[in-house]
Amino acid sequence: MATCPCGSGASYESCCGPYISGKAKAPTAEALMRSRYSAYVMHAIGYIVDTCVDKGGDSINVEETKRWSEDSEWKGLKILRVEKGGVSDSEGVVEFIASYVMDGRLENHHEISAFKKADGAWLFENGQTITETITRVAPKVGRNDPCPCGSGKKYKQCCGR
Repeated sequence: MATCPCGSGASYESCCGPYISGKAKAPTAEALMRSRYSAYVMHAIGYIVDTCVDKGGDSINVEETKRWSEDSEWKGLKILRVEKGGVSDSEGVVEFIASYVMDGRLENHHEISAFKKADGAWLFENGQTITETITRVAPKVGRNDPCPCGSGKKYKQCCGR
């Protein structure tokens, strides 16, 4: 039995598997969030679409979602915060970070997702991506500055080529 990709520590068959296969419905917004992450890992794009409030609308690009799922090496899910979204709630919020490698770069997708319960089933309503500001560690080297490698040449004539 393989461990579930969502990071719960349980087997896939006893955790997200029943939700993705349609045998059961996620009881909480967090369980739905975890199963949606697992669906990305397992390339179950139909589940991603089916668990959206706007199933056939413009909120999801199926081809782009499929490409992202298949071209990524999924590294893990970290749940940061859960507000409401319990068994007796009708709305919930889950903040998470999904880590993956794409094109040789480790990426962290940080999102605050809103969920809504409709007809007894939790659905993804929308997400707000949290962007991280990248700060430069070293000062920027200009084209006409001396090359930082120590060659004595201008950067554009040396390592900037």
